[in-house]
Amino acid sequence: MEEPTRVLFVNSEIFPYMPETDISVLGRFLPQGIQEGGREIRSFMPRYGTINERRNQLHEVIRLSGMNLIINNCDRPLVIKVSSISSARMQVYFIDNEDYFHRKFIYKDAEGKDFKDNDERAIFFARGVLETVKKLRWKPDIVHCQGWISHFLPLYLKKVYHQDPIFTEAKVVLSLYNENLDATFSENILDKVLIEGLRREDAEVLAEPTGINLAKLAIQYADGIVSGVPELDSRLAAFIKQRKLMTMPYVKVDKDDNSYVPAYSEFYDNLLKNTKIR
Repeated sequence: MEEPTRVLFVNSEIFPYMPETDISVLGRFLPQGIQEGGREIRSFMPRYGTINERRNQLHEVIRLSGMNLIINNCDRPLVIKVSSISSARMQVYFIDNEDYFHRKFIYKDAEGKDFKDNDERAIFFARGVLETVKKLRWKPDIVHCQGWISHFLPLYLKKVYHQDPIFTEAKVVLSLYNENLDATFSENILDKVLIEGLRREDAEVLAEPTGINLAKLAIQYADGIVSGVPELDSRLAAFIKQRKLMTMPYVKVDKDDNSYVPAYSEFYDNLLKNTKIR
């Protein structure tokens, strides 16, 4: 009997842990729909400080926690928490770290300015997800990244983790939302990104450390692109066309109507059939 396709969802937002947005609704209901279609899923998101742990019944998974990740020459403890959405028979894993995520705001401070360490938080999230999936010994066929904070993950998966048997055959799907494109990150972002197995030229697009270039970095290492908005930023659209990637056009998402799920399922299938491992 053929094993079911496994889809790893790496989300910036999942409803109801986050307010209702296009990204959070998709993060909540697409995995459920894919699972109900006979596939296996795992879902991850950051454990933002705005999430009430008691109300949402988050608890630490001791066997998955305890690792430290070195970011910008500092050891950062990786804590993994989990919560269940019982109505969907679905668990959500949370990447947590006190320094990066225990804040009253998500990406901007009280004055509306981007946190200066947003790049580090995204790096920590991406590496935290990959290390946790390794510990789970759960081999994904598709890794679907949604939201800008997931945009470092394609780079790390394809350039650092690709030789691990857990990730060797994984294809990366990237949903884009025209978000955070005008952000500016630290001038030394390339120093922060680099770990063993990565060269500076692998992330050279970040020489100018902007949000749109971070999106381009994710596109560079993706196998398929989903348009999460009716019209993508023209700069991203041109970059995708240049890369000759498989694309899925915008499909409206409604939390009360799962008719969009087959389109995603078909896109996953086509991607697995028609792309080569890079």
